[in-house]
Amino acid sequence: MNNIYSINGPIVKCLNNKDDALLMGEVVYVGNKALIGEVIAIDETLTTIQVFETTTMLAPLEPIKRTNHPLSVDLGPGLIGSIYDGIGRNLRILENEDGYFLHPRPLITTIDEEKLWEVKILVQVGDILRYGDFYGLCQESLTVVHKLMFPQTQGLVVEVNNAGSSFRVSDWVIRVKLADSRLFDVVMKTTFPIKVARKSKDRLALNEPLITGQRVLDTLFPLAKGGSACVPGGFGAGKTMLQHQIAKWCDADIIIYVGCGERGNEMTDVLNEFPKIIDPRTNTSIMERTILIANTSNMPVSARESSIYLGVAIGEYYREMGYNVALMADSTSRWAEALREISGRLEEIPAEEGFPAYLSSRLASFYERAGKVLNYNNTIGSLSIIGALSPQGGDFSEPVTQNTKRYIRSFWALDKSLAYSRHYPAVNWNLSYSEYLDSLSTYYYDQVSPNFLTNRALIINLLNEENKLLEIVKLIGEDLLPDNQKLIIKIGQIIRITFLQQDSFSKFDTFVNLDMQNKMMEVILYFYKKLYTFIQNKTALLNLENTTIFSDITRMRQNLTKNPRDLLKYYLLIDLAVKE
Repeated sequence: MNNIYSINGPIVKCLNNKDDALLMGEVVYVGNKALIGEVIAIDETLTTIQVFETTTMLAPLEPIKRTNHPLSVDLGPGLIGSIYDGIGRNLRILENEDGYFLHPRPLITTIDEEKLWEVKILVQVGDILRYGDFYGLCQESLTVVHKLMFPQTQGLVVEVNNAGSSFRVSDWVIRVKLADSRLFDVVMKTTFPIKVARKSKDRLALNEPLITGQRVLDTLFPLAKGGSACVPGGFGAGKTMLQHQIAKWCDADIIIYVGCGERGNEMTDVLNEFPKIIDPRTNTSIMERTILIANTSNMPVSARESSIYLGVAIGEYYREMGYNVALMADSTSRWAEALREISGRLEEIPAEEGFPAYLSSRLASFYERAGKVLNYNNTIGSLSIIGALSPQGGDFSEPVTQNTKRYIRSFWALDKSLAYSRHYPAVNWNLSYSEYLDSLSTYYYDQVSPNFLTNRALIINLLNEENKLLEIVKLIGEDLLPDNQKLIIKIGQIIRITFLQQDSFSKFDTFVNLDMQNKMMEVILYFYKKLYTFIQNKTALLNLENTTIFSDITRMRQNLTKNPRDLLKYYLLIDLAVKE
C-alpha cells in the first residue's frame, strides 16, 4: 500500500514502495475520499501524482490505491448527446445523483450501463473478423448510426447472442475464438486510453474542404477536412460565437465541443443553447450529432489538462467508423495555463512567460491527431480540430499562439476592433492565412468553378491594395488620390461589407454555399472591371457617386436567396449605371 507523503495544491507525492510500485501514467485513488489522480513523475524516492479534484481535507499518510490502468474513456453507444466533465464523467448521471454541486467520487462509466440498445448483428457463426470490422449496427441517435467495431486483432465467430435484439453496452453480442484459442466475449463498450492515438491503415491527402458557410473562411482561408485551425482573439472578439456557428453549419457528421477552462456563464449558455439549435441538415436538435465536454475555469486545473485529450479520443473513435468529425476546443490558451500551473508546482524550470519547456510538444500531441485516414475496415474518416486561443491583451506574439502556429495550417485571427464595430465574423483578412489552398484546388475546380481560385486571388489582391491605400489616406486624405485608387478603396469597402461580413440572424446569409460565394465574387469583380473601364475612358468616378449603384451592390448580401440566378439583376444594374 502507498501512502500520501506531501500535498501541494493538486500535486500529491508518495514515497516509492518497491513491493507495490506505481506506474507512469497510471490512474490511482488518492486518500480516504478516493480522489482520482494520475501518476505524472517517478524518481528514486518519490512518485508524483496530479489529482483531478480539489485536495482540500486530504492529509499525509492517507492511502493511495492502484487501478493498474491509464486514464481512459469508455467508448460505445450513448456518447452522442451527452455532456461530460474533463475526465469523462457523465454529468447527466451525476446531476441526478448530486444536484447542482458535484461531489468528489471515483471514476464512473462514461456511458449509461443500463440503457438497452437495438442492435442489428451483421455477422454469423464461422465468419472471420479482423481489427475494426463492423459486427453490428446500432441507431445511437436520430441522425447517427453507431457502427460496432471488433476490438481484437483477429477472431473466428463461434457464437451469436440470440437472446434478443436489445443489449446493454456490457452484454456480450458475439463470442469469438482468438488466434491463441481463447474465447473472447465481444461487448459494445470498449475502454481506450485518451492520450494514445488510435491506429489506422493509412493517412490520406487533405483534398476536401470543411464547408462552414462562412464566406471569409470558406473562400479566403479554408480548412480541409482532417485539417487543423486556430482562432486567436482577445476578450470579446467572438471566438465562442464563431465556433458555435461552425458547429451548427459545417458539413461534419459529428460535432465535439470542448469547453476547456471557459467561464461558467459561457458554458451555461452552451449547455442551454445547443439543445435548442435546429440542425439545418436534419431539421432535428443539433445535440443528435453533438458531444459536449464541460470543464469550467473554476474546476480543478488538472482535469482541464486532460479535457482536450478526452475530446480527441472520442473524435478518433467516430473517425474510425468512417465519419467526418469536427472538434472545437475553447480554449487551448487556458489549457496551457493549466500546464503552467502544474509545472510550477512540480518546480520545473520555466521557459518563456513561465510556460513549461514542453509546451510545444504537448500542443503537437494534440493538433497532430487531426487527419483524414483510411481505416482498417476500409472506411475513410476525418477528424478536423479547431482550437480557440485567448492571448492576453490580444497579443499574437505570446508563446501559446506562436507555438500553435507551428502545428496548424489555417490561422483565423480575430480582431477586437472589427467585433466592436459589429463586423461578424471578426476575422482580420490581413493577419489570417490558410495553407490548404493548393491541396484543395482540384476540388474547387471540379466541384465549384474553374474560376473560383482566380476570383479569390483577385479579391485578396484588392483587399491588400485597399489596406495600403488606407495608410496613405491617413496622411494626405482621399481627395488627393487619383480615380483608379479611389476605385480600389470603394471596391474594398464593398468586399468588406458585402462579402466578408455576414448576418447570422438572416435566413439566407447565415450560411452561404460555395457556389453562391463564387457568384457573389463574380458580381463584385464584374463591377470593378466595368468601373475601371469607365474611368479609363476619362470619365470621373464622381459621376457615379450620385447614383444608387454603390448602395445597391452593398446591399447584395441582404437580398440573398437560395437561387444564384437572382444575382443576375446586379449585372443589369451595373451595365445601366455605367451607360448613364
